[in-house]
Amino acid sequence: MEEKNHPDFESIRPYEDHEIQTVFNRLRNEASFVRLIGYLYPDTNPQEFLDRLSHITTIRQFQEEVISAYVLKVLDRTTNGVSVEGLDKLNSDKAYLFISNHRDIVLDPAILNILLYQNGSNTTEIAIGDNLLIYPWITELVKLNRTFIVKRNLPAKQMMESSRLLSQYIRYTLTVNGHSIWIAQREGRSKDGNDRTQVSLLKMLNISGERSVVENFKELNIVPVSISYEFDPCDYLKAKEFQLKRDNPDYQKTKEDDLMHMSTGLRGRKGRVHFAFGTPLQTELNVIDALTVKNDQFSTLAELIDRQVHQNYKLWPSNYIAWDIYNSSTEYASCYTPEEKVQFLEYIEDHINRIPDMDRDFIFSSLMEMYANPVENKRSYNN
Repeated sequence: MEEKNHPDFESIRPYEDHEIQTVFNRLRNEASFVRLIGYLYPDTNPQEFLDRLSHITTIRQFQEEVISAYVLKVLDRTTNGVSVEGLDKLNSDKAYLFISNHRDIVLDPAILNILLYQNGSNTTEIAIGDNLLIYPWITELVKLNRTFIVKRNLPAKQMMESSRLLSQYIRYTLTVNGHSIWIAQREGRSKDGNDRTQVSLLKMLNISGERSVVENFKELNIVPVSISYEFDPCDYLKAKEFQLKRDNPDYQKTKEDDLMHMSTGLRGRKGRVHFAFGTPLQTELNVIDALTVKNDQFSTLAELIDRQVHQNYKLWPSNYIAWDIYNSSTEYASCYTPEEKVQFLEYIEDHINRIPDMDRDFIFSSLMEMYANPVENKRSYNN
């Protein structure tokens, strides 16, 4: 399908094929970008890498030869394999709004796009908060990777205008341009493993609709996605943040912290990784019609998304071990071996030791809760 441009979206849209070389020429002059190349590709001469970029003519080519090639190397080095289910139930010619739980800043959408590409589908456009666009070259780079910008922390009036524009862009991209989109179910990652869809996200998506809430969301073709990492490389950084917020309620992460999370997520060990694609929310949305209060409609839709995210979540031995420890139980002892428990606790010990000046009991409890919550959420549908 030929892409139709819309001038209103200039400030947030990704780059297009004809803009690639102009952007590359700007990146060549960014010293920090050239240093990044040396960091990501230590065996490659940065100048040779830049010369390779000059031969790239399409976004798809850039994604395949640069982004996906790098991510596949990361997965080979830091995971014990990536598995996927549910893609066979989706139509590769349809545009979907993939709403997923969110664990890793960089890898969640990157792996999803590789899985889609390997399945014969086009890659998605990706939503990213402008709080992560720490340097201008990061903005340039992500917009080359079919990423559009979600503006955060604006004054109330500007936030409403920004939300309306974002909603219009998402609906336009799905229904006119026929591109799928990935967006996290909440602003930022779920730090405690308790994956919940924010009602405010659904309200934003509805703003651009011109019909009933049910019809507006049927048009978006929502597919819930569950992302499960056996080990979260950033778990200790998230636990540290919990302690810092406990000790200082006004604590805010810095831009350097965000960079640390991105780097740790890429380089850290993840164990096994599983992506489960749910079924498109269509007929299930009819239950919303019977609700007369709009807030109830949105909260019910959030529950429909969460149900699929929780039920399709792949639970690993690490999750069951943490649940048993957190609840002083042996209920799931049959779901892991003594060796797996030793391995998990050694992993946790290693991560706790990376945090100086910590409340050890608090950090340990936070980590156990983080890994136990997916079990707790799945249990809620079986009781």
